[in-house]
Amino acid sequence: MMSMTCHNLDFGARVLDLVAVGSSSNASIERHSVKSHGKTFTSKVYGARRMVCSRQNISRTRVFSRNTSQALFDGVGERTAPVLDLKKEAKIPISLAKLFEVVADDLQTLNQNLQSIVGAENPVLMSTAEQIFGAGGKRMRPALVFLVSRATAELAGLNDLTTEHRCLAVIIEMIHTASLIHDDVLDESDTRRGKETVHQLYGTRVAILAGDFMFAQSSWYLANLENLEVIKLISQVIKDFASGEIKQASSLFDCDVELEEYLLKSYYKTASLIAASTKGAAIFSGADRSVTEQMYEFGKNLGLSFQVVDDILDFTQSAEQLGKPAGSDLAKGNLTAPVIFALEEEPKLREIIESEFCETGSLDEAIELVKQCGGIERAQELAKEKADLAIKNLQCLPQSNFRFALQDMVVFNLERID
Repeated sequence: MMSMTCHNLDFGARVLDLVAVGSSSNASIERHSVKSHGKTFTSKVYGARRMVCSRQNISRTRVFSRNTSQALFDGVGERTAPVLDLKKEAKIPISLAKLFEVVADDLQTLNQNLQSIVGAENPVLMSTAEQIFGAGGKRMRPALVFLVSRATAELAGLNDLTTEHRCLAVIIEMIHTASLIHDDVLDESDTRRGKETVHQLYGTRVAILAGDFMFAQSSWYLANLENLEVIKLISQVIKDFASGEIKQASSLFDCDVELEEYLLKSYYKTASLIAASTKGAAIFSGADRSVTEQMYEFGKNLGLSFQVVDDILDFTQSAEQLGKPAGSDLAKGNLTAPVIFALEEEPKLREIIESEFCETGSLDEAIELVKQCGGIERAQELAKEKADLAIKNLQCLPQSNFRFALQDMVVFNLERID
């Protein structure tokens, strides 16, 4: 017999009773990409507000169906002036707290709903929920949902967010958190955000079941949104997570891995969810298809830039800053953008990696070679190229505090490596 669970949640405008029902879909979603030509932007500071303005007319974009991972190369290697040159700007560093001020009330309601959804089933899940959602997460993905929702709502003439917008934000954060729980198990991580991981506290079995429960529960709420396009969009994300893990596991210590494969894996593991979040938000605002596609591209490009920055920080930050040993991805054989670029310049690096760091001190030597051979600098260029595209994708939105916050999100990500 199928069990059905009813939760009473506050989604802002009204209280929503959602009945959990099983749902599955094998439908694939058509992906799109935007190919750009000859763009030039600059970032200026006007008081506390950062405006991103075009120096020349933005060229036409061509939207085409994404049949291969080649779409992920949009902007890579283009020798145009950068959109965001942080070193030349006299700026005030951006904080997430300041950035999210315009959706602070939305995020507060979200936090309350997350606890009630996950903790309602039994005491063990309540304990894991407190551990997961009380660990000081940035809530970046639901914040993006709220920012895009409010930015695109203006286009559709909406005065406030819909129940669907708010529910989507909850679903996105549940999916993200479920993926983190499973990632911690796969990576055998003992801490996350300075706290012990779920599997460290409750064991691997409970951690796997807790992650599975949140994936399932998010699917139940997703089905209740009754929007087939969004259901397909978000369902594809869960499939992408698995594809990304399989792709990563099958290419460990493989020095022949190419940038295209790295970008595809990064899309599966990081950018897919962000892209689905921003596009889904625009869909629930009733935005035109051209706008929803640009929001998908914005999320994809921001997500790829975010992942590249994370991979750079794995080499440039200390263990204390990272909350894990520096170079931990490389130590496990996961070759990221800085390593891929450095391998093009230094044959000795290949020898060390293919030996799987069997000699004492070989990992430290490999890290130094990545830094000396320009791997960090070229990865920074890649992150900025994707950021340029993300800024361009926002040009379809009317100017508002919400659009400015989305632009600042792109800048904030790059400031992490400034």
